[in-house]
Amino acid sequence: MTLPKTMRALVQLHDGYAGTQTGPTLVDPAPFVALRDIPVPTPAKGQAVIKVQLAAVNPSDIHFIKGEYGQPRVAGQPAGFEGVGEVVAGDTPLLGQRVSFFAGASGTWAEYAMTDISGLIPCRPDLSDVDAAGQLVNPLTAIAMFDIVKESGADSFVLNAAGSQLGKLLIALGRDHGIAPIAVVRRAAQADALRALGAADVIVTGEADPLAQAHAVFKAYKPRILLDAVGDQFTADLFFAMPHGAGWVNYGKLSTDAPKLAELGQLIFQSKRIEGFWLTRWMKEVDPARIPQAFATIQDRFVTAAWVTDVADIVPLSEAMTRLPIGLAKPDGKVFIDPTA
Repeated sequence: MTLPKTMRALVQLHDGYAGTQTGPTLVDPAPFVALRDIPVPTPAKGQAVIKVQLAAVNPSDIHFIKGEYGQPRVAGQPAGFEGVGEVVAGDTPLLGQRVSFFAGASGTWAEYAMTDISGLIPCRPDLSDVDAAGQLVNPLTAIAMFDIVKESGADSFVLNAAGSQLGKLLIALGRDHGIAPIAVVRRAAQADALRALGAADVIVTGEADPLAQAHAVFKAYKPRILLDAVGDQFTADLFFAMPHGAGWVNYGKLSTDAPKLAELGQLIFQSKRIEGFWLTRWMKEVDPARIPQAFATIQDRFVTAAWVTDVADIVPLSEAMTRLPIGLAKPDGKVFIDPTA
């Protein structure tokens, strides 16, 4: 296949880190990215070029373009961590096939992206583009963190930001494995839908005395793991209200507040622990056989509707500078960028 020499892409405007923590909100992309024509990437040995069909937009992407993520920006390179598309160049038997992928060398918010051949995930033909474009960051994280829940031996677990796409995936896993999910959300309007999905109970932080509610729920269910995407003071209070031996697993920072850890003695005398989770590190450390197993599970769950991708908006790449903030402002659902539109 003969590739064009140039492509449209949302390219990063800055190098490195910003030294700020403003959270994954995006009012205006203009300080961070610009829509430009740039050269189509050329694959080196071990790399592949993918014609992007659909690209996901995750909180980690927003942290990244702001310079607030765990890896540095590269000015002039397209943003976007994950997507789905057709392999159009590279020395790989997957040439011409539809794959999901992490864009390791040139980002997915573009007409073409580039990554290592080893990271290409073949897609089942019955897997929709929406599910395929977002099957890595959130679903793989859900699988990996639910492994932590299962290894704890607990009958229940706590998760905040439970109305997010990742939160809903975790609730469904708990439901299907008989491990009761306790959901924490900000808005009462989310509670009924999460209970219908499988949440054993819902703690609403916007209601009166949510910590008292948490104490009652924890007494009944005795959760052992807290999966935290928020990192605020209420999260710390929840952790210290949990039973002996509880673990706090932080994987995100939706809040810009810094929590005070007022009861550190629990780490000593109640055998509690605090740890971080980063999917990139997990993929390097886990048994290599676990990753293809996980993707087989992920694709099966989407195809059988055990998991559902809630779509907030699909934004044409040509309109992303104006429409991306509007889509991200919607309270529920995932946003995608369509480079073909």
